[in-house]
Amino acid sequence: MDKVAPKQADVFQANRDRVAPLLKKLRGDGIGHMIDGKIVPSVSGQTFETNSPVDGSVLASVARGNAEDIDRAATAASLAFKSWRDMAPAMRRKLLHRVADAIEDNADDIAVLECIDTGQAHRFMAKAAIRAAENFRFFADKCAEARDGLNTPSEEHWNISTRVPIGPVGVITPWNTPFMLSTWKIAPALAAGCTVVHKPAEWSPVTADMLARLCKQAGLPDGVLNTVHGLGEEAGKALTEHPAIKAIGFVGESATGSAIMAQGSKTLKRVHFELGGKNPVIVFDDADLDRALDAVVFMIYSLNGERCTSSSRLLVQQSIADKFIEKLTARVQKLKVGHPLDPATEVGPLIHERHLAKVCSYFDVAKKDGATIAVGGKPHDGPGGGHYVQPTLVTNASSRMRVAQEEVFGPFLTVIPFRDEADAIEIANGVQYGLTGYVWTGDMGRALRVADALEAGMIWLNSENVRHLPTPFGGMKASGIGRDGGDYSFDFYMETKHVSLARGTHKIQKLGM
Repeated sequence: MDKVAPKQADVFQANRDRVAPLLKKLRGDGIGHMIDGKIVPSVSGQTFETNSPVDGSVLASVARGNAEDIDRAATAASLAFKSWRDMAPAMRRKLLHRVADAIEDNADDIAVLECIDTGQAHRFMAKAAIRAAENFRFFADKCAEARDGLNTPSEEHWNISTRVPIGPVGVITPWNTPFMLSTWKIAPALAAGCTVVHKPAEWSPVTADMLARLCKQAGLPDGVLNTVHGLGEEAGKALTEHPAIKAIGFVGESATGSAIMAQGSKTLKRVHFELGGKNPVIVFDDADLDRALDAVVFMIYSLNGERCTSSSRLLVQQSIADKFIEKLTARVQKLKVGHPLDPATEVGPLIHERHLAKVCSYFDVAKKDGATIAVGGKPHDGPGGGHYVQPTLVTNASSRMRVAQEEVFGPFLTVIPFRDEADAIEIANGVQYGLTGYVWTGDMGRALRVADALEAGMIWLNSENVRHLPTPFGGMKASGIGRDGGDYSFDFYMETKHVSLARGTHKIQKLGM
């Protein structure tokens, strides 16, 4: 175990003490599906093991769902839909607040389990559990207004619009910060009046099981939230093809999103995709460079770099590039890689051995492209012998190199100098993705011009990613379809219905006279 300060060592041990009984119970009970309010095994009896990225130890045996299990869950969601849809919004609000209460009451347990299951540092996961509760509270409070529409009167009619829930929906969530991201999708679906079949990522199923149990304990009616574990090509594919499922919300890789769209096309499913990114952070020479440096380091090396909104390309103006890279190099060299339950840890182990291999493969890619690995570029010998990697900084890169074009999804930053505003915009837009962009400059006119020109769904000016729930979240190009957040979520989970009320005075044509 790496050396830690005395106070941090106490917290580290407290975290270990908390997780030990949770793991003992988890390994004893295993993880089953939650279908129609009951924990059940797969119809086939098949299971798979989920392992900790910290040391490779088996965390639990997990039910391996297939088309039969998805059909059971979709049937339960269909049967529960009418009563959930017709429930008074005030009662739905009350139930969703109970779920938020349950999440807050169990936030510490959720955090430590998420650390052990994903490898994410506890300093981030502790906050993720609280954010999950906030997701439920935010959308719970919007239950009463979910059906709100517009009054658009014409000369002879009153025209009103209203929204109605689309029906049972499928939610497929990723392995990075899985608990928080699951609530991000599930909470608005439930608030809208939809029932849900949730297929969590097979690499991080532990807290999805916990969410299903907490929702049950909070009083959510049977069949409203169903969780089926399994592999994407089995359970996931069956969910996207099931005729009872009216829409699919998915967070993950762009290639998987394309496959889901094809699978759902026969049943004309509505889709919402939040996919990959190769997001630029653009630092001009007139920026507050100290704040920009903090944001650059945070937005790629926090959460192990395993998030879609990470700023994995640093575009820095040539006039300040050398000095900025020098300071950046010193910061990256000091990043603390360690056990995810250690409060001093900034970068934990990557989620899976296959993902570790993928991230490490880009070290050779960078060298072959002619770039320089200024920091890192190797696996890391971390506590427990898990899937650790050194935080990596690549310099002397150009915009066409693979390390500047492809999503690595790890603690891997590529630096590209630029000449001027036009050059920065051209480089930033020169990728297949368009999720986020970050701009640092003291010139607000320039900031607004660049924000307008960037091909990205979300732009932060002189800021890292700070999420505000009413705002739209989503990307352009290969980064996704649709938007989450506030009423934007209801636009996906609900159908808009137009009703026209005649004043009784308009002339109706008479035929057949």
